[in-house]
Amino acid sequence: MSAQYLIIGCGFSGAVLAQQLANSLDCTIEIWDERNHIAGNCHTQRDVQTNIMVHEYGPHIFNTDKKEVWDYVNSFTKFHSYIHRVKAISGGAIYPLPINLQTINQFYKKKFSPLEAKEFMDKLGDKKITHPANFEEQALRFLGRDLYEAFFYGYTKKQWGCEPYELPASILKRIPVRFTTDDGYYSNSFCGIPVDGYSAIVEKMISHPAISVMLNRKFSVEMDVTKYDHVFFTGPLDAYFNYCYGRLGYRTVSFERNYAKGDYQGTAQVNYCDLDVPYTRITEHKYFASWEKHTNTVYFKEYSRETTKDDMPFYPKRLDKDKSLLMRYRAQAEKLCKISFLGRLATYRYMD
Repeated sequence: MSAQYLIIGCGFSGAVLAQQLANSLDCTIEIWDERNHIAGNCHTQRDVQTNIMVHEYGPHIFNTDKKEVWDYVNSFTKFHSYIHRVKAISGGAIYPLPINLQTINQFYKKKFSPLEAKEFMDKLGDKKITHPANFEEQALRFLGRDLYEAFFYGYTKKQWGCEPYELPASILKRIPVRFTTDDGYYSNSFCGIPVDGYSAIVEKMISHPAISVMLNRKFSVEMDVTKYDHVFFTGPLDAYFNYCYGRLGYRTVSFERNYAKGDYQGTAQVNYCDLDVPYTRITEHKYFASWEKHTNTVYFKEYSRETTKDDMPFYPKRLDKDKSLLMRYRAQAEKLCKISFLGRLATYRYMD
């Protein structure tokens, strides 16, 4: 008799799991998702007004150093090579990010060589901070106060809704400093955008006769799921337990959609680092598909805010109080049988 599995959530975690199970085992799989579409926060669709492929929950750029992962996603749809370039507006000037040789020279009005820039940056960093305990200390140790306040303090406070010293140092470890003029945001070997969008990938992943999908279906722990041999949950961990210990801290994002003739900002992403600008960034989605040509454009202003009970959580905050709460929920999860938790929300970890 074939096994029966239930997967809660049809984002990438749930879809990849379903595809792997269906191709490896004698089983039937149901996927439930409370939204009216597949692919979770990676959902893409054509904008009705411009026909531009829009990343509905913010841009996703697929990047990896693992060829087997790259080959796997390309087996579902063609990926077009893409170099993500980010600009930052700080104090009325536009700079390239990540911080690189051009950023340093422009900001300090210098003409440093790579070696001179490195020596200069070594002097700026606060070397008294040997073991950074938080985001702010990490930035001050490697960047010094001027660059930190120009590019990271305001943006980080808007993005996370708290002082940067409350955040873990690990967040900044993902942002490199380069002593060349390379302004590509990602340094992984493989970087691209799916030609047909991310939803098309998920659709092909779950197009197996053993897999069925039910949209607009919200899971509740009170539901009788005893007929399934195993349940895989990809939603928020605290939601599974009905927030019995309280809510884990998340940030969510709202998107203000705008249209313009021709181009709006001439690039895919511009970060707004100053606190007096209420949004964190503007993304112009035609630039995520440079192989397409569009007469007009659609762009989004992104506003970060604290997640309420009616919001979809995006980013786990992982403050000290959240980590303590997380340990209590994990202890409860470990007592359960025939259920596994996976994905960003269920593990309460930032997954790039």
